[in-house]
Parts: sequence; C-alpha cells; structure tokens
Amino acid sequence: MDLVRTVTAAGVTTMTLDSPANRNALSTALLRQFLEALAAASADPASRVIVLSHAGPVFCSGVDLKETASARPGDKLPAEMLADVLAVLWEFPKPVVARIGGPARAGGLGLIGAADIAVCTRAATFAFTEVRLGVIPAVISSTVLPRLAPRAASELYLTGDVFDGTRAADIGLVTAAVEDEDLDATVEGFCASLTRGGPLALAGTKQLLRRTRNESIRTELAELAQRSAGYFKSAEGREGVAAAREKRDPSWIPSA
Repeated sequence: MDLVRTVTAAGVTTMTLDSPANRNALSTALLRQFLEALAAASADPASRVIVLSHAGPVFCSGVDLKETASARPGDKLPAEMLADVLAVLWEFPKPVVARIGGPARAGGLGLIGAADIAVCTRAATFAFTEVRLGVIPAVISSTVLPRLAPRAASELYLTGDVFDGTRAADIGLVTAAVEDEDLDATVEGFCASLTRGGPLALAGTKQLLRRTRNESIRTELAELAQRSAGYFKSAEGREGVAAAREKRDPSWIPSA
C-alpha cells in the first residue's frame, strides 16, 4: 500500500501522506516510505522543492498509537523512527513547504517544524497532546522549539490545549494562515519563488539557517528519541495510550 504518494511537476515534488483511515498517523510503514520518498527526491535533479501535503481532512494525528500500544520489547517505536524522518527533513538540501489543510497533533507538529515554510488554513487546529497521554513531546522538540515563541511553547506543551491556525502563525509554528480557498494558491506562490533560487545557493542558505545549533540534530534526536521511548514504555504512558485508543479518560484525571 502506498502510504506516501509522490508526484513531481515543474520542479515541485508533492509528497502526500495517504493514510486517511487513521488520520495519517505516523506508523513505521508510513515513515519508512516517507524516508524512501525523501531519498529519491534528494537524488532527483528535477525535484527542486518539496511540498508535504495530506489526503483526507486531517494533516497528521501524530504517531500511530495502535502500533505503539502493540509494540513488543525491543521493537522500534514509531516515535523513534520519527526522529530519523525529522533529521532528514531538517538537513534536507532542498526547500520543504508544508501544506496544512486540517488538524495536526503531536508528531505531526514535528513535521511542520521541520519544514522551511509552512502554510495552514485559519480553521486548522493544532495541539501538543503528549502530556495528556502521559508522555512528553521529546522528539518533536528538536524541530518545533526553534520555531515557537518561548511563552507559547510553555503554555501549549504543558496544557495540551487546542489552538487554531491564526495563533499558529502568531507564535511562529507556521509561516502563514490563510482562508481555505487560498491555501493552494499561497503554497504555489511560495513554490514559484523558491524555484527561482539556484539549487546550490538554496542548499547553502539552508545550512546558514541551521548553523546556530550547539550539537548536530542527529545527536540531539538520538537522545530525545531514547527519552521519548522511555515515557511511551512507562506505566503512565501505556495507560495514556490505552485511554486514548479506548476513548476514555486516563486514570490520573481527578474524579469530580
């Protein structure tokens, strides 16, 4: 099954997350196909700009909780493989534009943070839901925290509250929030501008934009992936994931 569809035209490669049945959850199968698509686009001179889009009404619901809950000891969790994808996206030599036409949660926000430019609809919603699952937004912090205003990061990381596209633009998570009918035209406008840049110059400019890190993103993500896995495998994390799947409150929520 193709969980990531790829089409290249006029220098723009559109990678579409195509698993709408589970709201484009980040399973290891989807993430593996995503890595393959990125490798192919990186090697293809006809691919000048990457657009990350989605099938169905949801951009991405985060890591696949069903797969996470059924993982056996020693299995690589989706959250750990997400670290591999975020590292590739962050270091990708070609511009990446995220097209967000619907809700994004948790790990999906990591993809948005890794993109160079992100455009959402004003009606799109976002949330860092990790704490409500008894886990932490570890892996995605590597790409999200460089984008977010610190006070907003504290509020939204700790509360898990939902916020809309307008606020996402105000706090730096996305580049622009537009009306639904303007989403594709806005993305196309950015792509038209990006394809006018020299490929080597764009790659070099992206290196400049990433040069403020004190350590490599791969070193950071390896540590964060290990930390994330520890929370997912903890008793609290297992209870939070189970509660989300069973559509009930986790046991730590106080009774009335």
